[in-house]
Amino acid sequence: MSPQPQAAVGAPLSRVDGRLKVTGKALYAAEFDVDGAVHAVIVDASIGRGRITSLNTRDAERHPGVLRVISHRNAPKLPYRDNSGSNNPPGRRLRVFQDDRVLFHGQPVAVVVATTLEAAQHGASLVEVRYDAEQPSTDLHKGKPGKPTTYARGDADAGLSDAAVRLDLTYQLARNHHNPMEPHATIARWDGNKVTVWDKTQWVVGTHDEIAAVFDLPADAVRVTNPFVGGGFGSGLRCWPHTIVAAMAARETKRPVKLVLSRRQMYFGAGFRPSYEYRLRLGSDRRGRLSAAIHDIDAETSSYETFTEGVMVPGQMLYSMAHVSQAYRQVPLDVNSPIWMRGPGFASASFVIESAMDELAHKIGIDPIELRRRNEPSEDEGKNLPFSTRRLRECYTVGAREFGWDRRNPRPRSKRDGNWLVGMGMAAGVYDPGRFPAEARARLDADGTAVVESATSDMGPGTYTSQTQVAADALGLTMRTVTFRLGDSLYPPTGPHGGSATMASVGTAVVDACNQVRKQAIKLAVEDRESPLYGVDAGDVVVRGGRLHVQGTPTRGETYRSLLARHNRSHLEARGSYTGPPTPERESYAAYNATFAEVAVDATLGLVRVRRMLGVYDAGRIISPKLADSQAIGGIVGGIGTALLEHTVTDHRDGRIVNANLADYLVPVNADVPEVRAIYLDGEDNSGNALGVKGLGEVVQVGVAAAIGNAVFNATGRRVRELPITAEALL
Repeated sequence: MSPQPQAAVGAPLSRVDGRLKVTGKALYAAEFDVDGAVHAVIVDASIGRGRITSLNTRDAERHPGVLRVISHRNAPKLPYRDNSGSNNPPGRRLRVFQDDRVLFHGQPVAVVVATTLEAAQHGASLVEVRYDAEQPSTDLHKGKPGKPTTYARGDADAGLSDAAVRLDLTYQLARNHHNPMEPHATIARWDGNKVTVWDKTQWVVGTHDEIAAVFDLPADAVRVTNPFVGGGFGSGLRCWPHTIVAAMAARETKRPVKLVLSRRQMYFGAGFRPSYEYRLRLGSDRRGRLSAAIHDIDAETSSYETFTEGVMVPGQMLYSMAHVSQAYRQVPLDVNSPIWMRGPGFASASFVIESAMDELAHKIGIDPIELRRRNEPSEDEGKNLPFSTRRLRECYTVGAREFGWDRRNPRPRSKRDGNWLVGMGMAAGVYDPGRFPAEARARLDADGTAVVESATSDMGPGTYTSQTQVAADALGLTMRTVTFRLGDSLYPPTGPHGGSATMASVGTAVVDACNQVRKQAIKLAVEDRESPLYGVDAGDVVVRGGRLHVQGTPTRGETYRSLLARHNRSHLEARGSYTGPPTPERESYAAYNATFAEVAVDATLGLVRVRRMLGVYDAGRIISPKLADSQAIGGIVGGIGTALLEHTVTDHRDGRIVNANLADYLVPVNADVPEVRAIYLDGEDNSGNALGVKGLGEVVQVGVAAAIGNAVFNATGRRVRELPITAEALL
């Protein structure tokens, strides 16, 4: 079959939804005008652990405008049936308003519903709650780890003992919060026994399934919609308690209910990247050939759920070595549950591993890039599988050339700019992009336009645009004649919008659906005696600009419009799918990067300023270079935050988050973001999807913090093993 012309894919196109966003016409979860909607405000627990002994709602209920106050005393008992297929562990949810237990500071203990937001807010302040408080356990270093998840190959203890060079390093990684621009919000409306939910979510199907499970509803009784997401970074990858509270309040009051979390409530209502204590013992010969590594990893989780992420994977496959031992322990604490945050697990592990590699390079006097080259594996030694593609060596070469790595002096504190100490650092990165089953529906209408639908999301990477690009090329249409719709559980189901999975998973389903529609049209034409294409081999027909023609003979053909009109067809339609990666895996599929950083450190004050950064990516086929640059810049900015600014502070006396606001929880601003550049290696990875993509959204943050930390060492000679890197650590 002749290849379908590609006009949209690979072009640096602007976002198709950009005008809606900049003019304010893109509607987010809390902005839908639902007739008769009232407002709800959650009352949060002011203790970190214990029981509610009394709850006085009398003054709140008397306040003008207040319709209802719901708590465990009067809330309906919900069935919480098994939610197979949802992203929340069956039987381990936080069951809101079902008993008097308080499991973490900020847990919802009541909700006030009122006719106005102001009445609901004031009503919530009038609710008096008394507790039998217990001392919460919120300190990772004082918690009791659970049973470890382990991995081993070879004999790591013996390998380490025999190593000529040994490092024993312990790293502390602070908790990070997502802080998207749009706070989490839900509007819920019941129509009899059916509920419609407008929710900020990165997975409308997961939220749909969770609501159905909690309220014991059939699938067709629940609809979840969310066409726009104002940033997520992973915070919307599950259904949070406030969504259940909103749906419960709407059913109890028989009114549509809008519930929006405050910025403060976001810190205990929608997850976080967990804190880590990570000890790494590393052994090599005197030429830098790695022989053994022992990873001991402790991470926080909640007392009512066990959260895990892929923190073990980089240590198993990023570098070649015979002996590896890992123990990954979750430490249950009296906190709300963590959730995946950009580059989950891999970003945390990379700071440790790539910082240690830099230490090893300095100790034995080898250039950090050369050390990595000497330990490049020929296969994935963690899975004993060949790599689908792995071009880290090329990332190093291109990055070193473009960044001017040859100008780096390996001797710390050797370069100054006035009172500023200047240093350069680099790090490798890897991420295992997700590939989830997905479906899409494509319809070609008689007027020559098309609509493609899938229940995925767009939290910012440009899903509307990238999926329109692949659909337009598969159908042979222009971008302006294709409409892509997403964010509705009525559309064909997909997995979560996260884990760098959307382009490979949803994109493949979209291509499949559009290919089927195009082939239907071609079949109609070649079997139609009135068509100029009658009798032509279907494999020789391509479509461009809505016109079917013989490959190489563009004058012989006809348009979709004329073909469908002649056949009295209002439309052609097909449903496409992607089943996920092959089982069992036949190749190790991952995206890679080399990240370079230059920093300046004030020699007197210890202040760190990033001057420039470069990321070089082996991420398969790039569907949209313009969107890819946005992804890379965003990931690097997030890594700057992790490296230098972001740190959630908890008062361990009562579990209160001290800096639950954007004044005290610091994130990068424009002044913190210097020259940032991204380079993408040409190529495709066709090991598991029709598009040849690997996914870019996560890998762009992996390695950034380590590159900055390594640059700080080169500038100052001070090795900081705790994130974020603060001025105090450098004085």
